[in-house]
Amino acid sequence: MAETPEYAAPAVDKALDILELLADRPGGMTQLDIARAIGLSSGQVFRPLMRLERRGYLRRDRQTGLYELSMRLFDLAHRAEPLRSLVSASAIPMRELATSTRQSCNLSVLDSGRVRVIAQVESPADFGFRVRVGALFDVEGTPTGRVLAAFGPRPADRGDDVSADARAIRAAGHLVQPDAAQPGITDVVFPVLRADRAEAVAALTVPYVATSYSGTDLDAVLAETAAAAEAIRAGLGV
Repeated sequence: MAETPEYAAPAVDKALDILELLADRPGGMTQLDIARAIGLSSGQVFRPLMRLERRGYLRRDRQTGLYELSMRLFDLAHRAEPLRSLVSASAIPMRELATSTRQSCNLSVLDSGRVRVIAQVESPADFGFRVRVGALFDVEGTPTGRVLAAFGPRPADRGDDVSADARAIRAAGHLVQPDAAQPGITDVVFPVLRADRAEAVAALTVPYVATSYSGTDLDAVLAETAAAAEAIRAGLGV
């Protein structure tokens, strides 16, 4: 819808500009810095900042005056479908996977062109590798992102645009790859597929830590992860 005077909502625009700005500034910003960044005066952002803080979307450090996002938006996202269904359907299979393999696992989805971790279960062992729920990663260059891209929406319609990498992942049905950023970790990634098996709604990843204390070998982890991904799909009923 085109911007017209009757549809304009300056106060809403200010609030959204502030939220979008602070989403990219994990260290927080002062009121003056926020105003300068979105092209307004300090006085013009005072009221929306006050309201956003009062409603719980922002928090302000009383000593430094820095504003940063709270977890309120993340909480709202988790209360919406289909994310809520994914988290619910994955809870038991992921817990059982972590218990049986003695490894951590996480569930991710595509979010505006990036990989978003929406659930995570830590290893019950004394060691393991965890990923923060809510963390964002690039699609390219991450095993989880490559699996989500390979099993993206209607890949058959993309014809020659489907890369050799995506075709190989789809043919294998999963991806096993040493983590480029974390030495000693091998990422085991399976798609959580829809009923037609053509598209993934999420990806289940086990950052496998191979040490002398690992109670489960990689082949067993592959089998357990495949079963957990299928259990999540069945729980979703998709």
